[in-house]
Amino acid sequence: MNGFIPAHGNYKELVTYQKSVVIYDGTVFFCKKFLNKHDRTIDQMIQAARSGKQNIVEGCMASGTSKESEIKLINVARASQEELMEDYRDFLRNGNCRLWEKDSKEALFVRKLAYKSHESYETYRPFIETRPPEVVANILICLINQCNYLLDHQIKRLEQDFLQNGGLREAMYNARAKQRNEREKTFS
Repeated sequence: MNGFIPAHGNYKELVTYQKSVVIYDGTVFFCKKFLNKHDRTIDQMIQAARSGKQNIVEGCMASGTSKESEIKLINVARASQEELMEDYRDFLRNGNCRLWEKDSKEALFVRKLAYKSHESYETYRPFIETRPPEVVANILICLINQCNYLLDHQIKRLEQDFLQNGGLREAMYNARAKQRNEREKTFS
């Protein structure tokens, strides 16, 4: 590794990012198709979905110089996804619609779609864009639950990595100490 700033910014490779893109695109479709264009919830839901996606990007880009920022931003992404899920639950509850049980046949079907080789919005498009609003809301709730589960594990992993490897200050100190030691060896 050259320098002391670790490799970072590989957010497009993260399943949490990929799933958050699907959630964002699905939420944009849902809001435009099923909500009244004057409903303030549209902006809130789209912004929560966007925040869930964008904070993963920002956290990964900040990770090279601030593990603290990375952990905080990934946690903000997790909180935004939770906020969005509550909006979908509200939609179902206010419409007297059924919320799928975790292990219902419908939820299990959606979960199985996640195992496709390259998950993208295209994986879910035939279901999101052709089903009634209560089905689409439940599909997106399933996806948010999956994303939240993965974000929880990502945050735990970031915590463990920090405890094991430290942050930028330790890396800077170690790089400087190594350079000093090499210089001393050269002159002795």
